[in-house]
Amino acid sequence: MFLAADIGGTKTILALFPGAGARRPVREAIFPSGRSPSFEAMLRDFLGEDRRRVRACAVGVAGPVADGRSQIVNLRWPVDERRIARLLGLARERVRVLNDLEATAWGLRALSASRLVSLTPGLRPRPGNAALIAAGTGLGTAILFWDGERHRPCAAEGGHQGFAPRDDLEAELWRYLRGRFGRVSVERVVSGRGLSHLYEFLVETERAAPGPELRRRLAEAEDPNRALTEAALAGEDPLAVRVLDWFVSLYGAAAGDLALVSGAAGGVYVGGGIAPKILPRLRAGGFVRAFRDKGRLRPYVERIPVRVITEPRAALLGAAACAQELAAPGPRAARRKGNT
Repeated sequence: MFLAADIGGTKTILALFPGAGARRPVREAIFPSGRSPSFEAMLRDFLGEDRRRVRACAVGVAGPVADGRSQIVNLRWPVDERRIARLLGLARERVRVLNDLEATAWGLRALSASRLVSLTPGLRPRPGNAALIAAGTGLGTAILFWDGERHRPCAAEGGHQGFAPRDDLEAELWRYLRGRFGRVSVERVVSGRGLSHLYEFLVETERAAPGPELRRRLAEAEDPNRALTEAALAGEDPLAVRVLDWFVSLYGAAAGDLALVSGAAGGVYVGGGIAPKILPRLRAGGFVRAFRDKGRLRPYVERIPVRVITEPRAALLGAAACAQELAAPGPRAARRKGNT
């Protein structure tokens, strides 16, 4: 058996996979993350007597990982390779804690073509690095290094690089956000909360005003970002449409920057919870135009394929793929020293 987990601040998915190459678990459960006293307690509840049958374990976490350990901001317990290995009776080399974007990158090889939507029809990946960018609660990135035979996933924290304005309006947006937060990262504008930041900037600087229906929906909504997105996709309010289209352009620009940094001749993947929900706007062209708007490097990025991941369980499948490799001969090959 191989144990895979996808841990978020709200929920944790645990799954047991039966053997090498398996894409479907034999058992799976979802736990509220905040209700368990520890991750190990959650594992005991899930595994029972199957605990001794686990040959390897990989855990994706929504946060940075250092020396095999991660502490998710809104959970009181850490996720630690050493503690997991002791519970399962495994050598530490058979356990891996990895960032959730790195886990998603591991999962790419397990995805069928039906779970990938191309934004650049006609372009095929070339040998070389690839990259993954995913906007959700925050903005995550990962790089897939090409070793000459296959891609090797590596976590990155590209969402926290500085936001670079592209025109005068975005320069004003940068000043507005700097006044609120100090340093302005890309995540401030390309994330779920980023949608609200764009809306608030336009309204508070009196560059636009919402219609009465949008104002009502936002006042009543538990999730203003979702309300904004739904109003934009339905074409119900010009301001909502403007905000979403601006967000899509900023997302594309960030993805293009990541493509340059990583040398992503092998393609850029767009993951996370937001992309599948706004797929019609991503396919409308604004994302790819911003992705390719790289001045002298435009001919380079024009050759890079961009695909959207629509599989919601990509991180869990990736953790399973990583666990299966850890159990293969020479498991240390699947481990990076100093993984972050």
